[in-house]
Amino acid sequence: MSRLNTPSLDDAPAGARGILDTFDAQFGFVPNMFKTIASNPTVLDAVVTLQGTMSRVLDAKTRHTIALAVSEANGCGYCLAIHTYVSSELGGMSSEDIHLARAGSSVDPKRAAVARFAQQVVESRGRVSDADLAAVRGAGYTDPQILAIVTVAVQALLTNFLNNVNQTDIDIPSAGSIGMPG
Repeated sequence: MSRLNTPSLDDAPAGARGILDTFDAQFGFVPNMFKTIASNPTVLDAVVTLQGTMSRVLDAKTRHTIALAVSEANGCGYCLAIHTYVSSELGGMSSEDIHLARAGSSVDPKRAAVARFAQQVVESRGRVSDADLAAVRGAGYTDPQILAIVTVAVQALLTNFLNNVNQTDIDIPSAGSIGMPG
């Protein structure tokens, strides 16, 4: 059960309604995470603005891979469920690739390197080794792209932390455990 107040759509603050309507139009429902965050329209705006800005860096499958790898490393069941759903239904990722992303890999060697690197960013709290940087560079990522990878990872961590604090009720198909493909 969620530990923070999750207002109904009718009770959401006026400053959040437009954003919530956008999610409803996109998904056919408003995910509980966004309903909860809507209780503070400024935080909702910050999260949505960051997500919108970061949607312009890297390709969608790489961003989804990072989100899945980070959410697995950080143990966020809600984010794993929503990123699995979005990666599959909107992102065109196969069940195998989603499963591999959660394990820090991918069917694509370049995305496998980014998944491993993103998990290292989380597990080392950003104190990645020279070898970690060399591996992601060796996969073809430039320093500006590495900055984008870290920022996408931090974006995922932000929602991981919000959902882990809240223990947000999962209102989308559960991602299952790492031992079983999504």
